[in-house]
Amino acid sequence: MDNTTIEFSKTAGKPIRCRGDRRWCAAAVAREAGEPLVIEEVIVAPPKCGEVRVKIICTSLCYSDITFWKLKDPPAYFPRILGHEAVGLVESVGDGVSDFAEGDMVIPIFMPDCAECMDCTSQKSNLCSTFPFRVTPWMHDGTSRFTDLNGETLYHFLFVSSFTEYTVVHVANVTKVETSIPPNRACLLSCGVSTGVGAAWKSANVEAGSTVAIFGLGSIGLAVAEGARLCGVKRIIGIDVNPEKFEVGKAFGVTDFVDSRSSGDKRVSEIINEMTGGGADYCFECVGKASLVEEAFACCRKGWGKTIVLGVDKPGAQLTFKSFDVLHLGKTISGSLFGGLKPKSDIPILIKRYMNKELELDKFVTHEVSFEEINKAFDLLLEGKSLRCVIWMDK
Repeated sequence: MDNTTIEFSKTAGKPIRCRGDRRWCAAAVAREAGEPLVIEEVIVAPPKCGEVRVKIICTSLCYSDITFWKLKDPPAYFPRILGHEAVGLVESVGDGVSDFAEGDMVIPIFMPDCAECMDCTSQKSNLCSTFPFRVTPWMHDGTSRFTDLNGETLYHFLFVSSFTEYTVVHVANVTKVETSIPPNRACLLSCGVSTGVGAAWKSANVEAGSTVAIFGLGSIGLAVAEGARLCGVKRIIGIDVNPEKFEVGKAFGVTDFVDSRSSGDKRVSEIINEMTGGGADYCFECVGKASLVEEAFACCRKGWGKTIVLGVDKPGAQLTFKSFDVLHLGKTISGSLFGGLKPKSDIPILIKRYMNKELELDKFVTHEVSFEEINKAFDLLLEGKSLRCVIWMDK
């Protein structure tokens, strides 16, 4: 019996007290909108039926964490344990769990995959019917597994909550992975990189030799470029307000760049249409602005062009299209939640491609910090200095 198994046998079935003094474990709690996270003692309940408790090894910071950390009104809730890109080890399992065991290395993922409902067994969708994706502060059963030492409930985030050394996740939101992949690379597949790569691979199904336009060269947009590169796309046009993104984008396969702030009197869509002789085959909106979705739709090619929406816009944002354009131009537009990937079947494929040196995860990691430096990770992302900052729980 190894040390990890011995450790887990002592805590299985019992509440775990996460201590801020680091002798045991800790949680970083968002107490107020936009305020630094507070590393403090919390209590993590045992897993209920169909759940597992996971000891987080490392977690990475996604801009969605920033977005919800800034919000003051629902779907923002405080106090909350944010974080949703992570990898860890199963510490204990609840009743009815047979596919996971103590010590399994797993990636918790916000996208449910029960692997049994009509949608999960179909190749046409990755939207689970049994456990629908919702932006909720609770577990699937409408309760929390976190409390502070005063007994106050702490809210969950996207069914994961990884900014804590222990979290509880439903098995529909956990994917088992091989231990051969380094944890500081595996955690990237929980959200951002998978979403972008999957959008090109699965949602758009881009063909070799096609032309792609990507609005926004943040980590999601660069992951789209990486996915397009893997699919053999010949021309990848990046659009961003920061011209320095072109040099960054070249490492991910970006071949052309449009600075949207230097386009003069022309709309960006006009420039793309001129560059491509009528529009890109595939356009990806990765920022989360209705106006950019409309621009992307305006510069995808008539007849077969596809616009894929990945960016998370503000609540209540609406899109406006002319009925004529939709009907007569033959274009399509679709959303891409988690890149259209099915976590339990597609994440192992991405891991294999990484281990075979095809998918280049390494270049997404720009910083690595200890858990005590988690607020530094927030600063790096807010200042535009980081693509992905990996946060180690035990460094």
